[in-house]
Amino acid sequence: MKPFAKVGLVTAGYIAALAIASAALTIYVSATNGPDRQTSGGMFAFGDSLLFLAVFGLASVPATGTALFFLRPYRIFWIILSVAALVISTTSLAAVFCYVVSKTADPHSVLHSWSPFAVLRILVTPLFAMAFLVSGLFAPNRGARISLFIATAIETGVFAYVAFTWFYH
Repeated sequence: MKPFAKVGLVTAGYIAALAIASAALTIYVSATNGPDRQTSGGMFAFGDSLLFLAVFGLASVPATGTALFFLRPYRIFWIILSVAALVISTTSLAAVFCYVVSKTADPHSVLHSWSPFAVLRILVTPLFAMAFLVSGLFAPNRGARISLFIATAIETGVFAYVAFTWFYH
């Protein structure tokens, strides 16, 4: 397959994922269109953006897998991806640390002011975990697979811990 065809195939996959996410959001908005949506638009807008991001993330898995399959022969890509995945997963550890410590910190401390950003970082951990898992499944060598699976485990662990504390405490 020629490189232009590969890029076209992956691009078409992402366009399809975008269409699926847009359709899901349109259906959700029309199903929940009521007085609450008009009076508290900001909360609904945030939820709508999370829904769109989640559906797009799931729908783009085939396109991402195809792209990763095409990138298997490029060793430097996998080295950079492995290191980047570990660095990104380290930020989720920092976010959960900031979130947990800010609960007991002085309300005027730096940790307390960073807590809302930590929550936003924690909310995207499932997407990073899924991306690292898919990447790990397509990784051509053992070192890259191990790094990507470690990053997946960190992201999953952070989300599981925070989800547990949000729903059971």
